[in-house]
Amino acid sequence: MNTFGRKFRISIFGESHGTAIGIVIDGVQPGIALSIEDFQTDILRRKSGKKGTTPRIESDQPEILSGVYNGFTTGAPLAIIFHNQNTRSGDYKLFNDVPRPGHADYTASIKWLDFNDPRGGGHFSGRITLPVVAAGVVAKKMLGFNIGAQLIEVGGVSRAKALASRPEAALPDGGVEEKEELSDSQIWSDVLDEAIREQDSVGGIVECTVNGVPAGLGEPFFDSVEALVSHAIFSIPGVRGIEFGDGFESARMKGSVHNDPFDEIGSGNLNLHVNVRPSKNGAGGINGGITNGNPIVFRVAFKPTSSIGKAQKTFNFATGEMTELEIPGRHDACIALRTPVIVEAMTAIVLADLTRML
Repeated sequence: MNTFGRKFRISIFGESHGTAIGIVIDGVQPGIALSIEDFQTDILRRKSGKKGTTPRIESDQPEILSGVYNGFTTGAPLAIIFHNQNTRSGDYKLFNDVPRPGHADYTASIKWLDFNDPRGGGHFSGRITLPVVAAGVVAKKMLGFNIGAQLIEVGGVSRAKALASRPEAALPDGGVEEKEELSDSQIWSDVLDEAIREQDSVGGIVECTVNGVPAGLGEPFFDSVEALVSHAIFSIPGVRGIEFGDGFESARMKGSVHNDPFDEIGSGNLNLHVNVRPSKNGAGGINGGITNGNPIVFRVAFKPTSSIGKAQKTFNFATGEMTELEIPGRHDACIALRTPVIVEAMTAIVLADLTRML
């Protein structure tokens, strides 16, 4: 469905080429200072326009419809919308009969009896993540945790290797320095140039770390922190995998290597539950589905963007024959470039819900 959460609950609506997209957030803590300006930093991080991203540029200006009075959240449902303005719906008429490989065109038409809006991917578009980012801003304000995500790999090239190939990041001693002015599009410029030249696309991996999380959040089994975070993360279009801590590498380890021994992290406090933490973090900050006080660490794999200029084989339902499809429109050569802030937002939404349930 289009609703997630219990005590901090979000409901998304809209289509990529519809009048507007938006979100309703219930369970917002009252008394939080909130203005349009608070959303700008995270919205800009998701915005297109850089190399490797779609040339479709929207204003992405949020409009708060309810839930804020005199600059503060009221505790009532918070509704935020974004108007769609830069649409070229004619690019998508073809996909009613000829579904794009890797997209939801076919499954959406089956699910919704051909009544779905196919323009720009409709309700399945990555554009719907914009209001999710807005909800993430609100959730972060409620939490006060330090949630940070960054790309660590694009097209199979690690961040360290990509930086080493950038002359502007080189140090005299042969090392590399990740300068703040280098965007991800600049760091992986060579990888993106090759994909664009070949009219193809590449995927990427995002790593997210959450610091300041107390021990004790989460429930065993079906509401474990990993289960809830994974549920939210897999709602992001293009996600193909997630791993926590040592992740899949743990399957190749011995227990003596993977296990996280407990150790005292301070002195002078009689509460040993507060004073003791795992001394390493192979579990990614979670044991038994419950946070252990260490940073939550996980990685997310994003697939290569499905819409590419290179010709692909697909089926034409109008003619009943196989055909070759060259997809028109404006698309990302690497959708992963715009996803770290979305991963942060989904993570914040989950943790806000968990903390509201305490």
